[in-house]
Amino acid sequence: MATQHLHILGICGTFMGGVAALAKAAGYRVTGCDANVYPPMSDQLRGLGIELLEGYGAEQMSLKPDVWVIGNVVTRGNALMEAILDAGQPYVSGPQWLSEHVLQGKWVLAVAGTHGKTTTSAMLAWILEAAGRAPGFLIGGVPQNFPVSARLTDSALFVIEADEYDTAFFDKRSKFVHYRPRTAILNNLEFDHADIFDDIAAIERQFHHLVRIVPSSGRLVVNGRDAALGRVLDAGAWSSIERFGVDDGWEAGPPDAHGGFELRLQGSVLGRVAWDMLGEHSRLNALAAIAAAAHAGVPPETAIEALAAFRGVKRRMEVRGVARGITVYDDFAHHPTAISTTLSGLRRKLGSGRILAVLEPRSNTMKLGVMKDALPESVTEADRVYIHAAGLGWDARAVFAPLGDKAQCRDTVEQLVEVIAAEARPGDHVLVMSNGGFGGIHDKLLARLSA
Repeated sequence: MATQHLHILGICGTFMGGVAALAKAAGYRVTGCDANVYPPMSDQLRGLGIELLEGYGAEQMSLKPDVWVIGNVVTRGNALMEAILDAGQPYVSGPQWLSEHVLQGKWVLAVAGTHGKTTTSAMLAWILEAAGRAPGFLIGGVPQNFPVSARLTDSALFVIEADEYDTAFFDKRSKFVHYRPRTAILNNLEFDHADIFDDIAAIERQFHHLVRIVPSSGRLVVNGRDAALGRVLDAGAWSSIERFGVDDGWEAGPPDAHGGFELRLQGSVLGRVAWDMLGEHSRLNALAAIAAAAHAGVPPETAIEALAAFRGVKRRMEVRGVARGITVYDDFAHHPTAISTTLSGLRRKLGSGRILAVLEPRSNTMKLGVMKDALPESVTEADRVYIHAAGLGWDARAVFAPLGDKAQCRDTVEQLVEVIAAEARPGDHVLVMSNGGFGGIHDKLLARLSA
């Protein structure tokens, strides 16, 4: 039988790129296309021998794949998608293909939540790896403990970052309802994705749909402090529930100077996590990962040992370089809560050192301006703030005006680089926050500082 050929539309997103890598490992012939074929995903995919095409031209119909796998960046009006529909060709969403061809028969451990999905998924995969369980995984970022964001193994266990964003233009359910987890982490729940959800109740409904498909022998690992998740569970739950962040569940003691903490379960001390991850959010992520791994049979002592060697995820407080004594970090934060949390974690680490925050409001929610009024408050821990102001549906200069001279808005990456370089001085920490590539600002800034 000939090898089945998949052609993936939107292949360079972290999720669809992960699907491509898993399909290749499972023995499929994989090709793909995207509007923006750029590193690191393009390098990772080409390294796997996956042919990438730029754009969505209808001429790609000549590839004649067995099935077209459609990413959620693809909309009606896309030339290739219109040709697929006109020709009556078979197509499927990425999450559905993954569910049917990779996750079927696996013990799926799904990590859901507005914040911390990538880091918590990476922690959980690493704990299982350290326990000798060799899990498969699909993570929406590159964990520093693994060379890739997705891998297929013979293990029964599979860790997946479970996103609440919609599946495809033809399937408006959240991606995570396709994954049918046995273990589900519900990390936190805030309003986000204003382009597809009207309000937080709409997101809670999708989380409830996830809860409804966890088997009675499965487990929900839930942030006990989160009121929205409390409402999700109140709508019905049919599995065992373990809570973290509360006295009667998994709990973290106060952090030491490096971020290490005592691990407790229902008040009993189980050991001490020795690591240098920053912030309360990191401790909550760790509790969730430890509790989920315990459901899969990994003792907390093994998890504690594994977390001591956890190195984080690329684009999560990742140091991109130092020039003239000025440190430049890259971080994925783009929601006001994440921006605030990231800044406060860095502030606790640095003490009195100057923090220069650089923001690109790039997500659909940010471009719409739904949370714009929360942005000035989210950067209070920064000494200076620089905002990429172009391409927004709102006036960034007006929104950040209450910060006075502390905030500077510019319309191009080049202008931002110049103003930051002019104001930065040795000992400063420049924290760049965006959920995109931000025009390569990190390297441009480091080069300008070095010059």
